[in-house]
Amino acid sequence: MKPKDKKLIFLILLMIGALVSCGQEKTVRISYTKESPEETKEYLLAGSHRVKDYKSNLMGKSVAVIGNQTSTIGNMHLVDALLRYDIKVKKIFSPEHGFRGDGDAGAHQMDYIDEKTGLPVVSLYGSKKKPSASDLEGIDVVVFDIQDVGARFYTYISTMTYAMEACAENNIQFMVMDRPNPNGHYVDGPVLEPEFASFVGMHKVPIIYGMTMAEYATMVNEEGWLKDGIKCDLVTVQCKGYDHNYLYELPIKPSPNLPNMTSIYLYPSLCLFEGTSVSIGRGTDLPFQVIGHPYLEMGSYKFVPRSIKGASLNPKHLGDTCRGFDLSLIGEEIIFKDNQINLFWLMDVYNSLPNKKSFFNNFFNKLAGTEKLRQQIEKGKSEKEIRASWEEDIIAFKKIRKKYLLYADFE
Repeated sequence: MKPKDKKLIFLILLMIGALVSCGQEKTVRISYTKESPEETKEYLLAGSHRVKDYKSNLMGKSVAVIGNQTSTIGNMHLVDALLRYDIKVKKIFSPEHGFRGDGDAGAHQMDYIDEKTGLPVVSLYGSKKKPSASDLEGIDVVVFDIQDVGARFYTYISTMTYAMEACAENNIQFMVMDRPNPNGHYVDGPVLEPEFASFVGMHKVPIIYGMTMAEYATMVNEEGWLKDGIKCDLVTVQCKGYDHNYLYELPIKPSPNLPNMTSIYLYPSLCLFEGTSVSIGRGTDLPFQVIGHPYLEMGSYKFVPRSIKGASLNPKHLGDTCRGFDLSLIGEEIIFKDNQINLFWLMDVYNSLPNKKSFFNNFFNKLAGTEKLRQQIEKGKSEKEIRASWEEDIIAFKKIRKKYLLYADFE
């Protein structure tokens, strides 16, 4: 084993040991009920489950739903449930990955008719990311219900922002049915700079912002972050039993390449590799849980990315043997307790690959929300120095964030 490999393994084991000693008794595992919701201590209720709290607001109105496979009430899709309650759902808007959640990341979605309901499905991912006035014609309320994972570059908060903006422009009510944020227990990462705004980051927030969708929507609305500072008629349906302090198991994977809680907890750290030449396991059974590259001379884990329909048709390094590390072995509870984005993996792999000029691509700055992170890594800055550079921005953001929290915070 090379000295470099020993160093990496030692640091990973050191991190695991330190986190295990934090005290397992402070971690409470709460999950959604997978059947009809019961108000017990074991389960929390997502906003969609609290039918009696929003049904009267929807009755007699024409409703459009922005949702995907995570938009459920127990084991029934939200759209099917609303129709059963005699609520007039007239249209469905679909985000990245599509209404049924089986589209590749980044793949353009097309408009179509949903076979089960006969409702028109309008894509908000591709050439059109914002509902048009004609899309919203005859609609009284737009209901948004999508499971988020709490990272700025996860595009559902951008879809929500554009939809809020369209509703504000057309005098239509916007209702957010809230869901827990599995990465809502910390705030970390560089705060986005306006010149790097894109669909993978629209607002001046850190990579991990520690807010639910309802909290985030309220912040966007009240801070005047919609176009020209307009505000929409925003209604939120809160979760019951949610708390920013605890670990939550999600019953449905939020997207094809986030199949389990380990991948969801690693996502904020590993997604930065999407702006590099390194694979994070797309096209394998462990997406967002492994790190590898054909020319990496570190680690003993090997994998070969393959084409997977509905997940990764053309993954990075397709058909090539990549060498690196299997981070799924660390364990989800350990990663959960780290409470920060892990820059070590990114920095160490950068220093280990021979061709530094081809390591980063043009997407990296958009994901980071700044060009500083790339420059700091290239200049050999330490992780401590890098973190110190975004500390003031984090403090300023937390003051804004605090105004819009709906649930008990971690601080």
